[in-house]
Amino acid sequence: MLRAHLSGRITAQQQRATLLTLERFARHCHMVSVTEAILAHAGRPFPIEPVRTLDAIHLATVAPLGEAPALAIVVSRDRRVRDHATALGYPVE
Repeated sequence: MLRAHLSGRITAQQQRATLLTLERFARHCHMVSVTEAILAHAGRPFPIEPVRTLDAIHLATVAPLGEAPALAIVVSRDRRVRDHATALGYPVE
């Protein structure tokens, strides 16, 4: 939101409103710490290669939540993340 505001794509008021919405959303989310095991998982091959480093970390973070299909839904607007999550068997929104 900061970059969108600084680049003029959104106003300061839109930035504040979006951050408040994200804070409310985050209260309903389960936060997972990035552990050494998650980083090790991110370093292994994925069904679709190449995978970007941060995408691999995000996708590897879902794994400890349970085998697919787990009680986790991968939410992303990034087509590559969505494709990887689908290939791993996770529901995607």
